[in-house]
Amino acid sequence: MPSANPPRARGVDRIIELFRQLHIARKPMTMRELIASTDAPRSSIYELVSLLTEADWLETLPDGSVFFGREMHYYGADYAMQNDLLRRAHQLMLELINRLGETVQLCILEGNKYTVVLSESSSRPFKITSDIGVKVPIPWTASGRLLLGHLSARDILDLIPAEDFTLADGRTIDSGQFLEDVKRAAQQGYSMTEGLSDSFTCCMAAPVLSRGGHAIAAFCFMVSRDTDEPRRQMLLRELIASAQKLSDLS
Repeated sequence: MPSANPPRARGVDRIIELFRQLHIARKPMTMRELIASTDAPRSSIYELVSLLTEADWLETLPDGSVFFGREMHYYGADYAMQNDLLRRAHQLMLELINRLGETVQLCILEGNKYTVVLSESSSRPFKITSDIGVKVPIPWTASGRLLLGHLSARDILDLIPAEDFTLADGRTIDSGQFLEDVKRAAQQGYSMTEGLSDSFTCCMAAPVLSRGGHAIAAFCFMVSRDTDEPRRQMLLRELIASAQKLSDLS
Protein backbone atom coordinates (compact mmCIF):
# COMPACT_ATOMS: atom_id res chain seq x y z
CA MET A 1 0.00 0.00 0.00
CA PRO A 2 1.49 3.43 -0.99
CA SER A 3 2.55 5.72 1.82
CA ALA A 4 -0.05 8.37 2.64
CA ASN A 5 2.78 10.85 3.06
CA PRO A 6 5.54 10.06 0.53
CA PRO A 7 9.10 11.35 1.08
CA ARG A 8 8.73 14.22 -1.42
CA ALA A 9 5.61 15.50 0.33
CA ARG A 10 7.31 15.22 3.71
CA GLY A 11 10.25 17.20 2.33
CA VAL A 12 7.98 20.00 1.12
CA ASP A 13 6.19 20.06 4.47
CA ARG A 14 9.53 20.38 6.24
CA ILE A 15 10.63 23.25 4.01
CA ILE A 16 7.37 25.06 4.74
CA GLU A 17 7.76 24.49 8.46
CA LEU A 18 11.41 25.58 8.37
CA PHE A 19 10.43 28.86 6.68
CA ARG A 20 7.55 29.31 9.13
CA GLN A 21 9.84 28.96 12.13
CA LEU A 22 12.32 31.48 10.72
CA HIS A 23 9.46 33.90 10.13
CA ILE A 24 8.17 33.43 13.67
CA ALA A 25 11.65 33.97 15.10
CA ARG A 26 12.32 36.96 12.81
CA LYS A 27 16.05 36.43 13.35
CA PRO A 28 18.71 33.83 12.45
CA MET A 29 18.31 30.47 14.16
CA THR A 30 20.92 27.87 15.02
CA MET A 31 20.65 24.39 13.54
CA ARG A 32 19.82 23.09 17.01
CA GLU A 33 16.92 25.56 17.26
CA LEU A 34 15.63 24.66 13.79
CA ILE A 35 15.71 20.95 14.56
CA ALA A 36 13.89 21.46 17.85
CA SER A 37 11.25 23.84 16.48
CA THR A 38 10.44 21.78 13.36
CA ASP A 39 10.56 18.41 15.15
CA ALA A 40 12.27 16.99 12.04
CA PRO A 41 15.19 14.54 11.91
CA ARG A 42 18.58 16.16 12.29
CA SER A 43 19.80 14.73 8.98
CA SER A 44 16.76 16.12 7.11
CA ILE A 45 17.23 19.65 8.40
CA TYR A 46 20.96 19.64 7.58
CA GLU A 47 20.21 18.39 4.07
CA LEU A 48 17.44 20.93 3.46
CA VAL A 49 19.49 23.84 4.78
CA SER A 50 22.37 22.82 2.52
CA LEU A 51 20.14 22.61 -0.58
CA LEU A 52 18.29 25.85 0.17
CA THR A 53 21.54 27.68 0.87
CA GLU A 54 22.89 26.62 -2.52
CA ALA A 55 19.74 28.10 -4.09
CA ASP A 56 20.16 31.35 -2.06
CA TRP A 57 16.79 30.78 -0.38
CA LEU A 58 18.68 30.60 2.91
CA GLU A 59 21.96 32.06 4.13
CA THR A 60 24.30 30.44 6.63
CA LEU A 61 25.98 33.14 8.68
CA PRO A 62 29.59 33.02 9.97
CA ASP A 63 28.43 31.82 13.39
CA GLY A 64 26.58 28.90 11.79
CA SER A 65 23.08 30.30 12.27
CA VAL A 66 20.60 30.32 9.39
CA PHE A 67 18.24 32.93 7.96
CA PHE A 68 16.40 33.80 4.76
CA GLY A 69 18.59 34.39 1.70
CA ARG A 70 18.52 37.14 -0.90
CA GLU A 71 16.37 35.14 -3.35
CA MET A 72 13.53 35.31 -0.83
CA HIS A 73 13.75 39.09 -0.91
CA TYR A 74 13.46 39.10 -4.68
CA TYR A 75 10.41 36.85 -4.61
CA GLY A 76 8.75 39.05 -2.01
CA ALA A 77 9.47 42.16 -4.08
CA ASP A 78 8.00 40.46 -7.16
CA TYR A 79 4.84 39.62 -5.25
CA ALA A 80 4.46 43.16 -3.94
CA MET A 81 4.87 44.59 -7.45
CA GLN A 82 2.29 42.26 -9.01
CA ASN A 83 -0.30 42.44 -6.23
CA ASP A 84 -2.52 45.33 -7.27
CA LEU A 85 -3.83 46.10 -3.80
CA LEU A 86 -0.38 46.17 -2.20
CA ARG A 87 1.07 48.31 -4.98
CA ARG A 88 -1.68 50.92 -4.80
CA ALA A 89 -1.80 50.83 -1.00
CA HIS A 90 1.94 51.46 -0.73
CA GLN A 91 1.70 54.54 -2.95
CA LEU A 92 -1.13 55.94 -0.84
CA MET A 93 0.78 55.20 2.36
CA LEU A 94 3.80 57.14 1.12
CA GLU A 95 1.55 60.10 0.28
CA LEU A 96 -0.07 59.98 3.72
CA ILE A 97 3.17 59.81 5.67
CA ASN A 98 4.70 62.62 3.61
CA ARG A 99 1.73 64.88 4.28
CA LEU A 100 0.78 63.88 7.82
CA GLY A 101 3.88 62.34 9.39
CA GLU A 102 2.06 59.50 11.15
CA THR A 103 2.84 55.78 11.00
CA VAL A 104 0.41 54.12 8.57
CA GLN A 105 -0.19 50.41 8.01
CA LEU A 106 -2.20 48.03 5.84
CA CYS A 107 -3.62 45.10 7.79
CA ILE A 108 -5.42 41.85 6.98
CA LEU A 109 -6.69 38.72 8.68
CA GLU A 110 -4.56 35.61 8.45
CA GLY A 111 -6.55 32.69 9.77
CA ASN A 112 -7.75 33.64 13.23
CA LYS A 113 -5.14 36.36 13.73
CA TYR A 114 -4.48 39.90 12.55
CA THR A 115 -1.28 40.85 10.77
CA VAL A 116 0.37 43.88 9.18
CA VAL A 117 1.31 43.41 5.51
CA LEU A 118 2.64 46.92 4.80
CA SER A 119 3.98 49.57 7.17
CA GLU A 120 5.52 53.00 6.75
CA SER A 121 6.90 54.61 9.90
CA SER A 122 7.04 58.29 10.64
CA SER A 123 10.36 60.11 10.89
CA ARG A 124 9.59 61.35 14.38
CA PRO A 125 11.88 60.29 17.25
CA PHE A 126 8.83 58.76 18.96
CA LYS A 127 7.31 56.05 16.75
CA ILE A 128 4.48 53.58 17.20
CA THR A 129 4.50 50.60 14.86
CA SER A 130 3.83 46.88 14.55
CA ASP A 131 6.15 44.47 12.76
CA ILE A 132 5.12 43.15 9.35
CA GLY A 133 3.89 39.57 9.38
CA VAL A 134 3.64 39.18 13.16
CA LYS A 135 0.32 37.54 14.06
CA VAL A 136 -1.64 39.39 16.75
CA PRO A 137 -4.91 38.42 18.48
CA ILE A 138 -7.81 40.06 16.63
CA PRO A 139 -9.45 41.64 19.73
CA TRP A 140 -6.27 43.63 20.43
CA THR A 141 -6.75 45.79 17.31
CA ALA A 142 -9.04 48.39 15.76
CA SER A 143 -8.54 46.80 12.34
CA GLY A 144 -9.68 43.41 13.62
CA ARG A 145 -13.03 44.89 14.58
CA LEU A 146 -13.53 46.06 11.00
CA LEU A 147 -12.37 42.86 9.33
CA LEU A 148 -15.01 40.74 11.08
CA GLY A 149 -18.02 42.84 10.13
CA HIS A 150 -19.37 40.32 7.58
CA LEU A 151 -19.48 37.45 10.11
CA SER A 152 -22.23 36.49 12.52
CA ALA A 153 -21.68 36.74 16.27
CA ARG A 154 -21.43 32.94 16.51
CA ASP A 155 -18.92 32.76 13.64
CA ILE A 156 -16.80 35.45 15.32
CA LEU A 157 -16.71 33.64 18.65
CA ASP A 158 -15.96 30.34 16.92
CA LEU A 159 -13.09 31.97 15.04
CA ILE A 160 -11.32 33.70 17.93
CA PRO A 161 -9.60 31.52 20.57
CA ALA A 162 -10.84 32.31 24.07
CA GLU A 163 -7.33 33.21 25.24
CA ASP A 164 -7.09 35.95 22.60
CA PHE A 165 -9.52 38.09 24.61
CA THR A 166 -6.78 38.50 27.24
CA LEU A 167 -4.45 41.43 26.57
CA ALA A 168 -0.69 41.34 27.05
CA ASP A 169 -1.02 43.14 30.39
CA GLY A 170 -3.52 40.60 31.72
CA ARG A 171 -6.69 42.63 31.21
CA THR A 172 -9.63 40.76 29.67
CA ILE A 173 -11.81 42.10 26.85
CA ASP A 174 -15.46 41.18 27.35
CA SER A 175 -16.56 39.09 24.35
CA GLY A 176 -20.03 40.67 24.36
CA GLN A 177 -18.55 44.15 24.28
CA PHE A 178 -16.20 43.07 21.49
CA LEU A 179 -19.16 41.91 19.40
CA GLU A 180 -20.79 45.31 19.95
CA ASP A 181 -17.56 46.98 18.84
CA VAL A 182 -17.55 44.90 15.63
CA LYS A 183 -21.18 45.82 14.92
CA ARG A 184 -20.57 49.52 15.58
CA ALA A 185 -17.42 49.55 13.43
CA ALA A 186 -19.37 48.08 10.48
CA GLN A 187 -22.12 50.68 10.89
CA GLN A 188 -19.89 53.75 11.19
CA GLY A 189 -17.26 52.66 8.68
CA TYR A 190 -14.24 52.99 10.96
CA SER A 191 -12.88 51.80 14.30
CA MET A 192 -10.78 53.47 16.97
CA THR A 193 -9.23 51.84 20.03
CA GLU A 194 -6.98 53.09 22.82
CA GLY A 195 -4.55 51.36 25.12
CA LEU A 196 -5.12 47.79 23.93
CA SER A 197 -1.87 46.48 22.42
CA ASP A 198 0.01 48.93 24.65
CA SER A 199 -1.04 51.63 27.09
CA PHE A 200 0.09 54.68 25.09
CA THR A 201 -1.31 53.85 21.64
CA CYS A 202 -4.42 55.01 19.84
CA CYS A 203 -5.19 52.95 16.74
CA MET A 204 -7.68 54.18 14.13
CA ALA A 205 -8.67 52.06 11.15
CA ALA A 206 -10.82 52.30 8.03
CA PRO A 207 -11.91 49.36 5.86
CA VAL A 208 -10.81 48.53 2.32
CA LEU A 209 -13.91 46.92 0.84
CA SER A 210 -14.27 44.29 -1.88
CA ARG A 211 -16.79 44.75 -4.66
CA GLY A 212 -19.12 42.62 -2.55
CA GLY A 213 -18.85 45.10 0.31
CA HIS A 214 -16.72 42.96 2.67
CA ALA A 215 -13.66 44.38 4.39
CA ILE A 216 -10.67 42.62 2.83
CA ALA A 217 -8.09 44.85 4.51
CA ALA A 218 -7.83 47.90 6.72
CA PHE A 219 -5.80 51.09 6.60
CA CYS A 220 -4.73 52.24 10.04
CA PHE A 221 -2.85 55.01 11.80
CA MET A 222 -0.91 54.24 14.98
CA VAL A 223 -0.72 57.48 17.01
CA SER A 224 -0.07 58.55 20.56
CA ARG A 225 -3.02 58.70 22.96
CA ASP A 226 -1.93 62.29 23.62
CA THR A 227 -3.04 63.26 20.09
CA ASP A 228 -5.67 66.00 20.48
CA GLU A 229 -9.23 65.57 19.24
CA PRO A 230 -9.09 67.95 16.24
CA ARG A 231 -6.03 66.14 14.85
CA ARG A 232 -7.61 62.75 15.51
CA GLN A 233 -10.67 63.73 13.50
CA MET A 234 -8.52 65.09 10.68
CA LEU A 235 -6.45 61.90 10.56
CA LEU A 236 -9.59 59.78 10.60
CA ARG A 237 -11.04 61.68 7.62
CA GLU A 238 -7.80 61.21 5.68
CA LEU A 239 -7.72 57.52 6.56
CA ILE A 240 -11.32 56.90 5.47
CA ALA A 241 -10.79 58.78 2.21
CA SER A 242 -7.65 56.76 1.42
CA ALA A 243 -9.35 53.44 2.22
CA GLN A 244 -12.25 54.42 -0.02
CA LYS A 245 -9.84 55.06 -2.90
CA LEU A 246 -8.57 51.49 -2.58
CA SER A 247 -12.11 50.16 -2.20
CA ASP A 248 -13.22 51.90 -5.39
CA LEU A 249 -10.51 50.07 -7.34
CA SER A 250 -10.38 46.71 -5.52
